[in-house]
Amino acid sequence: MAFELPDLPYAHDALADLGMSKETLEFHHDIHHKAYVDNGNKLIAGTEWEGKSLEDIIAGTYNADAVAQNGIFNNASQHWNHIQFWEMMGPGTGAMPGELEKAITESFGSVDKFKEEFSAAGAGQFGSGWCWLVKDSDGSLKVTKTENGVNPICFGQTALLGCDVWEHSYYIDFRNKRPAYLSNFLEKLVNWENVASRLG
Repeated sequence: MAFELPDLPYAHDALADLGMSKETLEFHHDIHHKAYVDNGNKLIAGTEWEGKSLEDIIAGTYNADAVAQNGIFNNASQHWNHIQFWEMMGPGTGAMPGELEKAITESFGSVDKFKEEFSAAGAGQFGSGWCWLVKDSDGSLKVTKTENGVNPICFGQTALLGCDVWEHSYYIDFRNKRPAYLSNFLEKLVNWENVASRLG
C-alpha cells in the first residue's frame, strides 16, 4: 500500500503553550514527515515491497549488519516512527494511568527513575536518532535508543513511547538544548493514555 501522510491528531498550534511551536510542527510534520512519505513511495514502486504493510517493509528491509541502512528502510521506518510520535503527544495530557505507572515502577523502581533513564538515552544518542520505552519480547519494559530511523520493530519489541532526537525536532524551540527538549517532552507533551494503550 502507498505511504500516506496522516493529519496531525491536533491542530498545528495545539502544543505551542506546552513547548512545541506551530512552526516546529509545520516544518516537522508538513515538510520532514512528508518527505519520508514521498521518497518512500518512489523507492517501493515496482518492488516486492509495494503493497506490503509498513511493519513488514521495516522488518524485511532492516539489515542488522549494515553500517548504514538502505533507502527503503530509512523512509519506511521514519514514516512509521513519526506516525507513532504524533500520537504519543497531545494537548491537555492527563496523569499517567495506573496500570502504566505500576508497570514502569516495577521495571525501573519509580516513574522518576524511568524519566531519568529515558532522558539520558535521548541525550546520549550521538547524532540523529530516537529514544524509546519498549516492551520486550519477555514482557519487561526497557529504555533503548536507536540511530537514525531504526526502531523497536527491528528487534521484535513493542514501542510504548518514542522521542525524536533528530535536530529538526527541537531546534526551533530549544536550539541545541536537547536535554531541555527531552525534559519538556516528558513533563508536558506525552499522551500517557496513548502510551498505556500500547501495553497490550
